[in-house]
This record gives sequence, structure tokens and C-alpha cells, in this order.
Amino acid sequence: MSDGEHGMAESLLTPESLGSYLAENGLVRDASRLRIRPLGGGVSNVVLLVEGDGLRWVAKQSLGKLIVKDDWHSDRRRIFRESDAIRHLGSKLDEGCLPEVVHVDNENFFFIMTAAPDGSAVWKESLLQGHVSLTVARQAGALLGRLVKASRADPEAERRFDDRTVFDQLRLDPYYRTTARRHPEVSEALGKLMEESWQVRAGMVHGDYSPKNMLVCGEKIFLIDFECVHWGDPAFDAGFLLNHLLLKAFHQPRFCGEYLGAARQFWKALEDEIPLKGWADFEPRTLRHLGGLMLARMDGKSPVEYIQDEETKNRVRRAAKRILRERPEEFKEALRIAVAEIG
Repeated sequence: MSDGEHGMAESLLTPESLGSYLAENGLVRDASRLRIRPLGGGVSNVVLLVEGDGLRWVAKQSLGKLIVKDDWHSDRRRIFRESDAIRHLGSKLDEGCLPEVVHVDNENFFFIMTAAPDGSAVWKESLLQGHVSLTVARQAGALLGRLVKASRADPEAERRFDDRTVFDQLRLDPYYRTTARRHPEVSEALGKLMEESWQVRAGMVHGDYSPKNMLVCGEKIFLIDFECVHWGDPAFDAGFLLNHLLLKAFHQPRFCGEYLGAARQFWKALEDEIPLKGWADFEPRTLRHLGGLMLARMDGKSPVEYIQDEETKNRVRRAAKRILRERPEEFKEALRIAVAEIG
């Protein structure tokens, strides 16, 4: 592993500039033997895949202004918290479930890490194709539980990841505050959710615990994208993952049973790993996050891209608002609300 302070004029990475950089900094012998190409799917970073000469690396560089329709900015230094979190958690979770940090460039706001095994599939893409693995869903629940447990047993984690500035910039403001302005009838509920959740300081939060950040090889998850990591309310991560599974059920009702089955398996595995009943309000708070996130992915600054028709959006909105207003206490109650709108 290495940390660099210089090596190229501060600019956005391209396949050409990255190849030169790797050679000039002694990270590779011959850049001409490498294949470097962009990886898509994100709005907040430049991401390039490096392959060849026995290497599979990913270079990730943070953007100050995100690539969305709304005006949305975030501190570029979040990239260093991400690399720090990967290093910190790498020895505490199962081998092979996180990348390894290879190099950090402090001047140019990027780092290089090992890539997922060749042939890995993005879980989001498999889900959208209707290939719903209950085993992977259980793995997602168990991995989240282990992440929370490992952080709670680590007195250093709270100090290192205490700052929630980026979480506010990339999640609370564009998701909850923006949505509250656009749906004033539930603005009080969203405000209360933010207030209650902000008071919780119970463990490390990934902040983007989504199928798009889970690369699956066989049935093992390789987890990426820790730029929103912080010490706070782990129920946010649980609600975040459940939201993605339920939105896909709205999007493709013919697979509704499979998506809901995955949601149940995720929740059961999480419960098995950390006894949720012993956590004050973890379950109902997860469900309030679920309602807030469902609505935010329709009308916040980062609407989900695969739901385009207004009829489906309105069904999601109705379910989300019911969850926010009715404040279900149990997971099964929230599922009933969603199913009633899916039809």
C-alpha cells in the first residue's frame, strides 16, 4: 500500500492520465500492457477499472459537484474517509468481502483499490433481471450485522468516523430535506425522522448499503462504496437495503414474491446476527427510514432511474406516505402496506 501527495496536475482522471500516473509512480512497470476503462453507474465519482499484467484494480476519484439535474455538492475529501474505512474494517470482517487499498493520492482526491473477482455480478443487475437469490439476501443481512457488531466492539471506530458532514450532504439533505420540501404533507414526519435518527450514535453506518454496491461472486458479497460512512444510526442501512428490494417489487410486480422473499431473508439474517429486539426502536426506526427513502427515491435529488411511469411512482408515494404517517412498529406491517399498493 502507498500514499501519494503528487504525481499529476490536479484534474479528473481519464484512462490515459491514469496509465501515465501508475507508471510514473512506480505502481506498474509498463502502462501499455494495461486495459483501463470507465465504470459507469455513479453520479459522485470518476471510477476506472485497471486490468492487465496480473492486476485488477479500481481507481476512484471524488467529484465536488454531482452529476444530477439538481444542484448538489459534497466535500471531495470524503474519498479519504472511504479509503480509511476500507482499511479499518478490512481486518474485522470476513476475508474477501471488502477491497484492499493499494494507493491514496491526497492531492488529486482519489485512491486505488483491488477490484472484485473477475466474473462478479452487480447484485442490482441480477435483481432487475428477476434473478433473486435468497442466499445473497441472507448474506447481505449477515454482513450488515457483522459490520455493526465489529464497529460496536471497536472503541476506535466512533472517534475515527464521528463526522457526519458527508452523510448530511449526500443523504439527509438530498433525500429527506428535499423530499420534505416537495411533499409538505409529510414534512413533519420526515423532520421527526431526521431528528430522531440524528440522536442515535450506535455503530458504523455504510450509508449506501445498496445492491448496486454489492458485487456477487458465487454467492459471496464484495461490498464497495463507503463514501457516506459514519458513526450513527445503523437502522438507516437496514432501511436503505429494504427500500431497494421493495422498489423493485413495485417496478416488476411479476417478481413481487421473490423480492419480498429476499427482503424477509435479509431481515431474518440481520436479526440472527444482532438481536434487534434488544435495540431500542431499531425495527420501527428502520421502517420509518424505509418510508422516507421510498419517497425520496421518487422525488428527492436522486430519483431511482428504473421507475419512470407516473402510475408506479404514485403507488410508491402512497405506500411511503402511509408508512411515514402510520409508523408501523413491525417489519411485517410495513410489508403489508407496500403489498397493498403493489397490487
